[in-house]
Amino acid sequence: MTSTILINGEPSVAGVPVTDSSVLRGDGCFEVLKAYKAVPFALDAHLDRLERSAAALQIGLPPRADLSRWIESVASECPECAIRVVVTRGSALPDEPGEPLVIVYAHPWTGSRGPARLLPVVAPWHSAGIDWDLAGAKVLSYAPNLSASRRASREGFDDALLLTVDRLMLEGPTFCVAWVVGEVLETPSLELGILDSITRRLVLEDAARLGVPIVEGEWLVDRLGEASEVMAMSTIREIQPVSMVGEMAFSEGPITSDLARAFAQRLS
Repeated sequence: MTSTILINGEPSVAGVPVTDSSVLRGDGCFEVLKAYKAVPFALDAHLDRLERSAAALQIGLPPRADLSRWIESVASECPECAIRVVVTRGSALPDEPGEPLVIVYAHPWTGSRGPARLLPVVAPWHSAGIDWDLAGAKVLSYAPNLSASRRASREGFDDALLLTVDRLMLEGPTFCVAWVVGEVLETPSLELGILDSITRRLVLEDAARLGVPIVEGEWLVDRLGEASEVMAMSTIREIQPVSMVGEMAFSEGPITSDLARAFAQRLS
């Protein structure tokens, strides 16, 4: 059950026009937050990223104070939930002026349960570090990523681990990854064009505070053959242990557990 759906701050049951850019062309950006006890977590960080995404797409946003108020309003209706903020360019028809739409609503989401099993999938659509106009933007066009998730599901896995054509590890379709080799936490570098995940950023802060060495870089998927722990990180998943990547098996280890506890303390 969703909260009230707000479109440009007004309750709406009319939905999005079929002529909208998001429907016809996937032209827009979005954010997903979680609320805990009716308080949106890391609200400012999510709004910072939304503003960067909209600027890259050259879509104007309402004042930040309005966005915050709309998000807090739907969180009050759904205290433990996911909050979705979708920004569209407006009409995609050539003879109609495009009036941007901001859609905000919340719905229950308990997150992922248990460890995840990931299938490595080559992602030729990923920029993989090549700079371009929308580098780092969280845009609506997720069809290739979701296709990778469906492929993983068909093959008996929970989700995908995206690789470059040269088999460098990137990220999941909707999450980031890290792993432990020895006592070192390794994770793909943002220079590879992966999303600057807010959860990833906080986990790296927690790891540094706990004295866990961190290396960001580029590794082939074969690197996981030396890893003792693997984890997935996102707003929805929080910190989720990974039990399999392809045919490689892993157990939830102490560093994953420590980072999950540290993250949980941020939410209390």
